[in-house]
Amino acid sequence: MGPHRKMGIYVGYLSPSIIKYLEPLTGDLLTARYADCIFNEEHFPALGGEFKYHTECPEINWDAFDTLKEDPRTTESELQVQRIINLQNAANNLPDSFTVSKGVTKSFIPARNVPERVEVPNKTIQLLISKESGGSTANPRKRTRKQRKQSSDTVNETQPQVERHQMDLPNPPPTSTVHSISDDGTLECPDTVVLGNTEPSNGVHEISINYVDSGESFDRKTTIVDIYFASSIAETIQNDPDPKSMVECKKRSDWNKWKEAIEAELASLNKREVFSSVIPTPPKTFPVGFKWVFVRKRNENNEVVRYKARLVAQGFTQRPGIDFNETYSPVMSGITFRYLISLATQKRLSMQLMDVVTAYLYGSLDSDIYMKVPDGIPIPNKSANRNMYCVKLKRSLYGLKQSGRMWYNRLSEYLLQKGYSNNDDCPCVFIKRSSTGFCIISVYVDDLNIIGNTQDIDEARKHLKTEFEMKDLGKTKFCLGLQIEHLHSGIFVHQSVYVQKLLEKFNMDKAYPNKTPMVVRSLDKEKDIFRPREEGEEILGSEYPYLSLIGALMYLANSTRPDIAFAVNLLARHSAAPTKRHWTGAKQILRYLNGTKDLGLFFQKTNDPSLIGYADAGYLSDPHNVRSQTGFVFLHGGTALSWKSSKQTLVATSTNHSEIIALFEASRECVWLRRMINHIEKSCGIDSA
Repeated sequence: MGPHRKMGIYVGYLSPSIIKYLEPLTGDLLTARYADCIFNEEHFPALGGEFKYHTECPEINWDAFDTLKEDPRTTESELQVQRIINLQNAANNLPDSFTVSKGVTKSFIPARNVPERVEVPNKTIQLLISKESGGSTANPRKRTRKQRKQSSDTVNETQPQVERHQMDLPNPPPTSTVHSISDDGTLECPDTVVLGNTEPSNGVHEISINYVDSGESFDRKTTIVDIYFASSIAETIQNDPDPKSMVECKKRSDWNKWKEAIEAELASLNKREVFSSVIPTPPKTFPVGFKWVFVRKRNENNEVVRYKARLVAQGFTQRPGIDFNETYSPVMSGITFRYLISLATQKRLSMQLMDVVTAYLYGSLDSDIYMKVPDGIPIPNKSANRNMYCVKLKRSLYGLKQSGRMWYNRLSEYLLQKGYSNNDDCPCVFIKRSSTGFCIISVYVDDLNIIGNTQDIDEARKHLKTEFEMKDLGKTKFCLGLQIEHLHSGIFVHQSVYVQKLLEKFNMDKAYPNKTPMVVRSLDKEKDIFRPREEGEEILGSEYPYLSLIGALMYLANSTRPDIAFAVNLLARHSAAPTKRHWTGAKQILRYLNGTKDLGLFFQKTNDPSLIGYADAGYLSDPHNVRSQTGFVFLHGGTALSWKSSKQTLVATSTNHSEIIALFEASRECVWLRRMINHIEKSCGIDSA
């Protein structure tokens, strides 16, 4: 079957030139061109191949009441039908995944690579045998396709536009949802804002790139494509599917490692006295739920270095004003982190990475919170219902809405007591001067980057280890999704591993590389290939993960690849109603990335660490909405530090007007950059240029 001459079992056809066949090893239903196939009827005879056909076609009697006399139903014909049914039943018992992946050509659409199963209802055999006369039976293949239709069920708490699907059941059990979705696919909340054009998408739900494992999908009409959405997509691409429950862990071959991680987590919780002993649930108290989260930690080469199990609280059941008040917790921005790398390069400083073990457990709660008894902790009365008992939380736990804030307050109070200082412009950068120089501690949740000379770094590590349980990761090589290479002439920051996984996720790792991220674009409304969807033009189906691809590219463009910023911004405008033209443009970026995987930011050791900015505008870059384009980039020591390419929100009446708008956006960024840099240099005692 096909150009590779694989063995297969013919089961039907899609068109006169396209046939369908079963893969004997995997049971997958595949297609091939009829001209590329050779039928061997010696091993698999055709239906009726054992019998001799009439040499001459008999005359048709138009007055006959039936045709049973010309083509009587015999036991031989029933036997042939039974053979096909047996083959289909055998195909259903075969595994779902590919056993031999060599030579298999994958589609660039991930949904089409999911193995398709041929299912036969159990009653089909009885119907075929019982009807011995000219009655026709329903096509079992069409019936099973109708049964496989899926409907939306629940909505993810953190992303209102994400929903999960399950098979339709005659009497589905009641489920609880936080945000209900109406039949037309729109949210009941009318204030949702969509980035891009506001053209309705008729409630098209797009499956995610890990749909096979998680069942997640996105509503193109309500999904907000921003940096938070891009970060969630990047996290999905970087990680392989991890077990989602303790039941799944027990079924895996690496259960012993997960068991050790679970025991280590429970020991850590007991050591820090996170919750009290098991007590009966007080009256008028609603304990929050719990969940086990399993993650495999990886290094810069995507190698598993540690198995991690985390007991988290289901914070979405907390009540505002009763269980929590304030939840905001600052984190370090990517621009600040890139400046610190540039500063370390210019001043020949060292960078050390440390991780706080169970960081959130060090925070103290500001309210009384009760939680259900977690799995693995016994209750006093084993015959009683576990819901009648609970535990009282003494410290903040992962999953609570205020846990991040409590941990930041705990860490900042300790660092301020040790003589470190920060300000509102960069609250996650703590600086301390010493007789030998200075030390900088940049905080991103529980990851601490320590920058300074060897003596100051050792002193900072000693202070942190006396107060918290720390894990020393040595020289910073992988942090915040960035690969950091320390070279003799500078520091090179890139994301080649992420780019490779992105290409493999969308099956474009073997595509022909392109030299530019996008083709030449015309500003004529009729000739622009990136124009919005026209009336009557078909929207991409749910099998095209357009939003996932845009989110993954946006994360890359905001981190280390300013060269694709404009192309990604242009395609992100059509997230609500993408077409095949926009999907082709997105694949163009992937082809460009396939040839430029190793591109990144190189912070070179120079003697001119000055801040230089460039701003420009493209007048009427979007002729369909009469908007111009803003673009700026700021360099520190000759390396890009901050950049942006976005569509202007105002209508520019001239090229001068669009330039002024772009200059205003660049000036705002410049003011913040100068304040941040001046604060760090002044606190470190560095003479600013």
